[in-house]
Amino acid sequence: MQPSRPVATRSAWLREPDQLGKNARNHRLARGFICVVASLCWERTPKERPVSQPSRTAAELRQQDSLRQRFLATRELSEALAAPLSDADATIQSMDDASPTKWHLAHVTWFWETFLLRDHADGYVLFDERYPYLFNSYYEAEGERHARARRGMLSRPTLAEIIDWRGHVTAAMDRLLDREDLRPLIALGIAHEQQHQELLLTDIKHALFQNPCGEAMWERHPSERTVPREIGWHEHPGGIALIGHDGAGFAFDNEGPRHRVLLEPFALADRLVTNGEWDQFIADGGYSDARLWLSDGWAWVQGEGIATPLYWRDGDDGPEQFTHSGWQDRNPDAPVTHISHFEADAFASWAGARLPTEFEWEAIARGQHAEAAPSHDPAAGNQLDEAAPPQPVGSDGLFGDCWQFTRSAYLPYPRFEVAEGAVGEYNGKFMSGQGVLKGASCATARGHSRASYRNFFYPQQRWQFTGLRLAKDI
Repeated sequence: MQPSRPVATRSAWLREPDQLGKNARNHRLARGFICVVASLCWERTPKERPVSQPSRTAAELRQQDSLRQRFLATRELSEALAAPLSDADATIQSMDDASPTKWHLAHVTWFWETFLLRDHADGYVLFDERYPYLFNSYYEAEGERHARARRGMLSRPTLAEIIDWRGHVTAAMDRLLDREDLRPLIALGIAHEQQHQELLLTDIKHALFQNPCGEAMWERHPSERTVPREIGWHEHPGGIALIGHDGAGFAFDNEGPRHRVLLEPFALADRLVTNGEWDQFIADGGYSDARLWLSDGWAWVQGEGIATPLYWRDGDDGPEQFTHSGWQDRNPDAPVTHISHFEADAFASWAGARLPTEFEWEAIARGQHAEAAPSHDPAAGNQLDEAAPPQPVGSDGLFGDCWQFTRSAYLPYPRFEVAEGAVGEYNGKFMSGQGVLKGASCATARGHSRASYRNFFYPQQRWQFTGLRLAKDI
């Protein structure tokens, strides 16, 4: 049942560990989360050293320092992204698929407090025993939670109170960051918060878009102009390709196990489809030609009156696109974004091509049977580095600008097993009715993605930075 107590001071909410309410219970389930977290994180970590052995090597210290730095940098960036927003901005929720900025900041903090501090920091007391109910997302093992569609109704706690809680949790985490046995879970927490940084940006963009005044989150930011060029092709002769994470470093459980896939000869475009090319699709009647569309896609277009990508309009002075800096001139040479899988598939049909499979995309990204190019570097391209308006610019490479649709359904790989406990709810239960996207977007934290990374959305969703790269048979 939902807590009904009035908002109080923090001191009134603190309890001794053995007096905590049901939202802090289920320690057995939480321990199950920790025991199987390696199944989710796929990060190889050294075995814990006996106390009698020498202290850690310089290399190990550098590795741990890097983890600490990444943790602190990630926490700082989340708050910097929210800094331009008022409390009202951070509270609104524009649709069921999106969440308020304040909720994102709180949810990732709940994650750190629940799965690390609660069970691994001796004497730690929950900052507020009501917060687990408010900020749990979908973890059934962690008990009841506030309805997703009503997150925008949470006027309290305020944004300032959430920031205060974040500071408390970040400081408390200091005692755990040197724990070798917790490295996989800390790496997971960092990746989890980075995912929510991107969602924070796309969700607030959709919320500000609802305001007829075209309110901006940041001051107008001139978009970088790119030089248009003809599409080139990365050719692949086909054959057996190894797909999935190789086990070195961090990865989510849905990226493995690694397995073999047979590929027919194909080619993948060396750049993304642009706004200007999408204009040609529209001018040629692409949105009104049923022959180009999947059946469900055509029903969606007709039922929703879809005629352009999300955030497009014809302004007084020409084509415009809504951005985090408000309405701006639409750059015809920038990659098209905020399209659905239905739209991407229809465009590919119109262009006489198709969408790649996720396996084809990954094979090219790994440089298999071809010379690996610097542009295949997952850390290259236009990705998120700082608290600034994310904007696709059309940089070279496979990563950056926008997530790229594939024609692959989001399904488990061969031998995939859902982990027991709460950790098993992270990815496995969503493997139905969604499609795989590859790459990274301009709102993806640099270093977050990799060739094996599998993003996933429903075919009608388009509020993310989503675009396409064509493929063809050869």
